[in-house]
Amino acid sequence: MNDASLKPHVDRAHALDLLGQMIRIRRFEDKCAELYTKEKIRGFLHLYDGEEAIAVGILRCLTPEDRVVGTYREHGHALVRGVPMGAVMAEMYGKAEGCSGGRGGSMHLFSAAQNFYGGNAIVGGGLPLAVGLGLADKMRNEDRVTACFFGEGAVAEGEFHESLNLAALWSLPVLFVCENNGYAMGTALSRSEAEVDIHKKAEGYSIRSEVVDGMDVVAVERAALRAVEAIRRDGKPFFLECRTYRFRPHSMFDAQLYRDKGEVEEWRKKGPIHRFRDWLIETGIVHQADVERLEQEVAAEIEAAVAFSEAGTFEPLDGLTRHAGGSERPPAPPVVAPSAETVETTYREAVKQGIVDALKRDDRVFLMGEDVGLYGGCYAVSKGLYGDFGPERIRDTPLSESGFTGAGIGAAMAGMRPIVEVMTVNFSMLALDQILNTAATVRHMSNGQFGVPVVIRMATGAGRQLAAQHSHSLEGWYAHIPGIRVLAPATLEDARGMLWTALEDPDPVLIFENVMLYNRVGRLAVNAGPVDIGHAAVRRPGRDVTLVPYGGSLFKTLDAAEELSKAGIEAEVIDLRTLRPLDDATILASLAKTHRLAIVDEGWKTGSLAAEIAMRVVEAGFYDLDAPIVRVCSEEVPIPYAKHLEDASIPSPAKIVDAVKAMMGRG
Repeated sequence: MNDASLKPHVDRAHALDLLGQMIRIRRFEDKCAELYTKEKIRGFLHLYDGEEAIAVGILRCLTPEDRVVGTYREHGHALVRGVPMGAVMAEMYGKAEGCSGGRGGSMHLFSAAQNFYGGNAIVGGGLPLAVGLGLADKMRNEDRVTACFFGEGAVAEGEFHESLNLAALWSLPVLFVCENNGYAMGTALSRSEAEVDIHKKAEGYSIRSEVVDGMDVVAVERAALRAVEAIRRDGKPFFLECRTYRFRPHSMFDAQLYRDKGEVEEWRKKGPIHRFRDWLIETGIVHQADVERLEQEVAAEIEAAVAFSEAGTFEPLDGLTRHAGGSERPPAPPVVAPSAETVETTYREAVKQGIVDALKRDDRVFLMGEDVGLYGGCYAVSKGLYGDFGPERIRDTPLSESGFTGAGIGAAMAGMRPIVEVMTVNFSMLALDQILNTAATVRHMSNGQFGVPVVIRMATGAGRQLAAQHSHSLEGWYAHIPGIRVLAPATLEDARGMLWTALEDPDPVLIFENVMLYNRVGRLAVNAGPVDIGHAAVRRPGRDVTLVPYGGSLFKTLDAAEELSKAGIEAEVIDLRTLRPLDDATILASLAKTHRLAIVDEGWKTGSLAAEIAMRVVEAGFYDLDAPIVRVCSEEVPIPYAKHLEDASIPSPAKIVDAVKAMMGRG
């Protein structure tokens, strides 16, 4: 393709299309501002006035099959992409007829039909998602481009750098579009960035880049044509810095104390609409009558959109919990009776075999994470898999937890089944934004249009003298978050079989593997396969007290139960297995028999999972209690290094025994 073919042909029809789309955006935003003052629209409202040329110039160069990731200032992107104006307006009204069912509002517009993967209210949050979408397309050899829009403020975020590095490293078909309007909310670019030429940051990652006048729709379109053609030709990313300006405040709450009116007026003189309109009239390509007709058509469309929104309905309250995880889950895979024939193995090997099964069973499955490939995984779980399945499906990542976790989320949204491994739960804090703000929320905010069928595995727990930054048990934090499932396999059967079932789930599943279990040896049925992940399991029957542990605490608790038995106390041990959703019924059924409850939780006592379980029991089973509930948790300190202090800081069989005896007056 020669350069001439990449120049937009600004004939009359094309010119009217470009101008009409920009007018649509501008007048729509004007109406949104008006409706905001009338309190028809609430929340944060970020308007696109002044930046219209970017959305129009970029998106007209994409095909319907291409994917788009927006920002919180995404009304223009959605409109040009083809999301009906009525659906966009109804969304801002909070109506069920909105493009996100009224669950997202102004900052979270979604449309699966238009391959519009949402506005994103987290600055930089959409960048890893776009990388994942591009990764999925590359792995399936699909001819798609993912366009990702973000403001210049996002380049200060770590996710920006992590995402560009991944896109360049893996040669992904992503068009990064920086809408550089000069202000990250209220902080000027010169006050937030040491290097104000944003495109140079992309060049630092060996990504092709170009600067374009974002107030010139023809220049933007020409640059976009070149960029998209280059991406389709070689599959590598491209970066466009579009220099523009927003005429309105950052949001409707913004008093604009950081800039003066003179600056705004100077930029208005370079506004994209009147600049293009005046040129078209001067050259005779269009006439004033054409412009007036466009304005009339847009006015009618806006009027219809407002009427549609006003007549729309609010979702009934009984739909509140829809799309929050659980209700849309398919039936679990069939669980077969274990064979009498068993083989000796380790917990580590059981986890590995679960991964191998998944890779063989479904070509959409791949493992990604830090050192999972040639190194074989921090805990040797994936040792040898790189040679068996190759670098595409056993994918080493940089040390960029937010970036690669977000990429896994994006790949899942595009139809893949990623298994994302984070070395340790402590490191997952760097990816919490992607897990909480994207993975756990997308199904709900998009009104069920997009799911995130990703499995995220991570090691957890203390006992290896790794000190505080590698030893905490934070799974209880994650169990607090709606929209995800949280698993804690303790047995070989669960280590082997939970992954299978988790990969069938349409929503995110987090699997926490206690570090002290990896070397545990046991026997496993040769036909071991998928297991139920919806219910707790009674691992030891008893009559006197119910003990509720999970993960690494299970075997400590079973040891404690043996010791208690010597004292004539028969403890029933319930392995939680699933921390969210909790299986209240199994716990309450046991309590109705034993009338005493002790909860073992390696997390800290304050705000713990143990506290949640205890409160649920008080709410639903209070009159079955013959004694106060006991919690055996980690001490309220960062996990120490010294072995004697580490042992003293976490639950132990002796602590469990002492707690139960004290509860029963045997201390």
